[in-house]
Amino acid sequence: MQTPKVEPKKRRFKMPSAYTILFMIICLVAILTWIIPAGAYNTDKAGNIIAHTYKSVTANPQGIWDVFMAPIYGMIGNDQTEGAISISLFILVIGGFLGVVNKTKALDDGIGAVVRKYKGKEKRLIPILMILFALGGSTYGMAEETIAFYPLLIPVMIGVGFDSLTAVAIILVGSQIGCLASTVNPFATGVASQTLDISMGQGLFPRLLLLIITLVLSIWYVYRYASKVEKDPSKSAVFEQRQEDLDRFSVADADEGGTMTGRQKGVLTLFGLTFLLMIVGLIPWSTINTKWTFFESATKWLSGIPVVGNILGSDMVPMGDWYFSEITMLFLLMSVVVMFVYKMKEADFIHAFLGGMAEFLSVAIIVAVARGIQVVMNDGLITDTVLHWGEMGLKGLSESVFIIITYIFYIPMSFLIPSTSGLASATMGIIGPMGKFAGVDGSVVITAYQAASGWVNLITPTSGVVMGALAIAHINISVWWKWIAKLMIYLFVVTSVFLGVLAIL
Repeated sequence: MQTPKVEPKKRRFKMPSAYTILFMIICLVAILTWIIPAGAYNTDKAGNIIAHTYKSVTANPQGIWDVFMAPIYGMIGNDQTEGAISISLFILVIGGFLGVVNKTKALDDGIGAVVRKYKGKEKRLIPILMILFALGGSTYGMAEETIAFYPLLIPVMIGVGFDSLTAVAIILVGSQIGCLASTVNPFATGVASQTLDISMGQGLFPRLLLLIITLVLSIWYVYRYASKVEKDPSKSAVFEQRQEDLDRFSVADADEGGTMTGRQKGVLTLFGLTFLLMIVGLIPWSTINTKWTFFESATKWLSGIPVVGNILGSDMVPMGDWYFSEITMLFLLMSVVVMFVYKMKEADFIHAFLGGMAEFLSVAIIVAVARGIQVVMNDGLITDTVLHWGEMGLKGLSESVFIIITYIFYIPMSFLIPSTSGLASATMGIIGPMGKFAGVDGSVVITAYQAASGWVNLITPTSGVVMGALAIAHINISVWWKWIAKLMIYLFVVTSVFLGVLAIL
């Protein structure tokens, strides 16, 4: 009797992590420093590149030592490149803040309270919840946190005559549209702005307008689909599994959870207030209008009050001039305030804060690793050469054409590097200055990068958020792609037109 041959299992290709991809890029760039001619531009007193002043310099090819030092210098900085320590620390502290807020269950129970309030009027929930999730995505990059809401919302949507796909669309499209039009998202807007050394508040109003336009379009798309399914269940994209979904999900599950407590309401108020203060602090008011000096005057007045000024601190920075140090302090302070308002035990607070920081440690480190690419390019003296090539290639190219090409460029890059912070750190140092050569403001380049990243994150199979949501709802990704295809086209066209117009204003 012959022993049957056991066929060896075929190894399926698995996409490497963002860390590996970024480190491979560092190695590739180091090799390029041996090939690409070294060069440099003249700079003004502020360190800005002066166009048409490029000249060749002595080469400085990077070796193995330099490759492994790159992530280190990417964090702490060196003579050629500013380190990412300020943005990494901010990411860790905002992670701690979210950890403390999540410990109170205020966000979860807040959404649950909204769902219960609109029971019997569930169609109204579509715009309300999509706006809430979009605000979360736009302000702090809400993504993985949404996973907890799918089991809550899916039974409700199925129970009132919609389907599981409607629930997924409300949460996933809502949050990712927020990321697409990030206003002050620290992991996208923050990292990119810090790389270009501009305020997060610069370009805030155009991004807010883009958020409104894309969100209205998305709400219409989801609402229209839900209405069709409500009238005729056979129109559902997942109609074949409708009976299974009815058996699998129970509306009663969505009713679990108690009423929000007064402490939780206080935490939610502080949560919203924190982001409002961050936005107000980051907007450069005096540069918008030279007469808008209220915060400078108020800060000077407070600092001058005897005793009170000393208690508050003599080195207070007026709102409007805030940067990463100030907003990091804000989230640290508000974490402590949340602890007292919720009457959280000190041990629970420390555990929640450190736990939240731990969840964001990977994001903080990836920023440094990605910044290592810029370190190798700068130390290898090829950054200015690449910019020079870009300057030559951009001759005669209009602002609108450049920004649309930039938007399209960031779409495949977002697939390659799904981390928004990693993508910004890896590329913004090159694309931003290229935008200056084309006459495009750095804030517009940031808007294009964010729009592409958010667009891709609606469909990419490399996203744990997308795949996790579809797994909970038992929806095949091909079904999701087919359903969202038209919306993706609408968003691409609308965003391209918006960016084209914005670039020339």
